[in-house]
Amino acid sequence: METTVGQMHIHYEQRGPFPAGGNPDTVALFLHGWGASGASFGRLLDIVAERYPVLAPDLPGFGGSDEPLESWSVEQYAQFVLSFLKQFSPKRVFLIGHSYGGRVSIRLAAGRTLPFELPKMILIDSAGIRPKRGLRYRAKVRYYKIGKKILSLRPVKAIFPNALDEFKAGKGSSDYASASPIMRGALVKAVNEDLSALLPSVSASTLLLWGENDTATPLSDGRLMEKKIPDAGLVVLPKAGHFSYLEQPAICISAFRSFLEIPAESRGAEQ
Repeated sequence: METTVGQMHIHYEQRGPFPAGGNPDTVALFLHGWGASGASFGRLLDIVAERYPVLAPDLPGFGGSDEPLESWSVEQYAQFVLSFLKQFSPKRVFLIGHSYGGRVSIRLAAGRTLPFELPKMILIDSAGIRPKRGLRYRAKVRYYKIGKKILSLRPVKAIFPNALDEFKAGKGSSDYASASPIMRGALVKAVNEDLSALLPSVSASTLLLWGENDTATPLSDGRLMEKKIPDAGLVVLPKAGHFSYLEQPAICISAFRSFLEIPAESRGAEQ
């Protein structure tokens, strides 16, 4: 489905029992990870839609949605979510965030006055904990800054006009390399922000789903979130990585059904 938020064209998925001619009292809101889209949650959208109206927007700059006009911070994405939800006027929201969507979810849930009740939140392999940086990392950053400074010199740019862009792309992550300049700026803002201090102010009951072998947001991040969020429980998905909900769907679906009180269907065991 399509809508407009501010001046941006926004694509979103809508599933489940939306009342005809009115807004739902309760909404389950899915927020996807970096480089993904609302549809990337796949079957989870349909499972939750068995009981609740479901919304899964493509965040600005991803999927079928327009880019923002500047490099947004996580807080600006949180403000976008509030603007997106305003047209549905829900009284109660369940937040489900994967990776970068988890960052935005934490921002929304931590110590903020919301226009709706936020009783429950699910974070899947969530980002938000800034990793500790060792000497090796700091040396790489220093090398990058020196290289960037040299390649930015006017004589060097005149001789090698594409060298700086190639250098930047080669030193960043695959997410950074594939992003537009605006979205690269947003990614840099995100990875340099540590949300640890916000976690104790999360009042929503929180389910943490984590891949045992996640290397993008390691399991230690999930354990830290479990410790700092007052009402949180961690479920570790064995042999799964950063997209644990796709790698271990049966366990993930079972956890969703239990936490959100969605009755099991009579179709038999989840596949």
